[in-house]
Amino acid sequence: MRGVQFDTEFARQHGPLAQRGAAIAASLFDCDAIDLRDAADGGPARPRTRAVHLSRGKAPALGRKGASQVALTYADPLSESSLAMLLAAMAGADEPIAADPESLSVFALAGRLAESDIPVLINGPTGTGKEVLSRFIHTRSKRRDGPFIAVNCAAMPETMLEALLFGHQKGAFTGATQASEGFMRAADGGTLLLDEIAEMPIQLQAKLLRALQEQEVVPIGSTRAIKVDVRIIACANRDLPTEVAEGRFRADLYYRLNVFPLALRPLRERVDDIAPLAYAMALRHAPDPANVPCLNDAALAMLKLHSWPGNVRELENVIRRALLLAHGKQAIAAEHIVFDSPARLIQSPVAAAGFGVAPAPDMPEETDGPRRLSSIVQLSEARAIVETLEACGGSRVRAARELGISERTLRYRLASMRDAGIEIGRMAAGGRR
Repeated sequence: MRGVQFDTEFARQHGPLAQRGAAIAASLFDCDAIDLRDAADGGPARPRTRAVHLSRGKAPALGRKGASQVALTYADPLSESSLAMLLAAMAGADEPIAADPESLSVFALAGRLAESDIPVLINGPTGTGKEVLSRFIHTRSKRRDGPFIAVNCAAMPETMLEALLFGHQKGAFTGATQASEGFMRAADGGTLLLDEIAEMPIQLQAKLLRALQEQEVVPIGSTRAIKVDVRIIACANRDLPTEVAEGRFRADLYYRLNVFPLALRPLRERVDDIAPLAYAMALRHAPDPANVPCLNDAALAMLKLHSWPGNVRELENVIRRALLLAHGKQAIAAEHIVFDSPARLIQSPVAAAGFGVAPAPDMPEETDGPRRLSSIVQLSEARAIVETLEACGGSRVRAARELGISERTLRYRLASMRDAGIEIGRMAAGGRR
């Protein structure tokens, strides 16, 4: 698939930013549907494209000019916010948004997998974007013109799951007033996503295994098998090998699905994805789509410091809440960021054996009097990081393991703490491996 196209004059005006965005867009988006142009370009838009109008200005601005047009003003072409805004503006409704190198490598691998019909098993915590990745595989495959059917195995009644998957004939059971083809036949010629497959009853797993092996289904109440042509993608938020070992998941079905495993990491370990995802959600949920508040540096620093137990779903909650609290302002500031998890109050700043952490000037040390929730959250997370580093003798590797994040994420958070005005001691800043 070719990349985003723009002419020499556009490259002269917006090249540094446009080239950064185009490099990522080539692996994530349908670039033929993107029309990048300067805001002063009054020429007709290419048909069936999303037009993104760029301009340079003193302050960033973002807004929709219609169903298929986005206006973007940026100040610094090399800033993270500018790239995040551009990626959010270029993305289609169902297209993935990412900027973290690890996320991009997963999507690059998924693009190669899309060329085959082998089953894919996607692992990852709830809310990390497993269905988005599944749709990406479908749209990049030869089955893109066929149906994409997503089935949440945990959301359907256990007694009805077999009928919903394989279909049934009229009168096959009480309440079956008419025949149903079932999800597998509905997905014929396309892709069937089995989400939360670890929740599937073990009795039904044997029938699913046979359906996958033979590529045929037998509706309830019928004795005749019906051929289907379906590509299976399964998602699990639990460790399936453990489920197999404990007898809750069939080993033969696991190996049938696990032809090629993919894994999505928690959002806290993909910090470079946070800004573009946040801007995409701001574009989606802004009360006035023509004037979308931009995130200032302090707000972005707070988002990157958070541990995101709810992953992308929690980020969407936070952005929707911030849009409400910003109340028509041009920027989302730190005081508008309120996380789902309650903040842990800090009685005093940490000061221990080479690991001192001091609050920024606008972060009061004492708990007496009013305090901003944003300051509490920042200082709380800073204290947790520094205390863990202290307990690990300054080893970033051990501290990252204890905190459940990668060493790269820990380094990034230490840098973000300094950028946010939280002073950290020498050993915490440098640390050792």
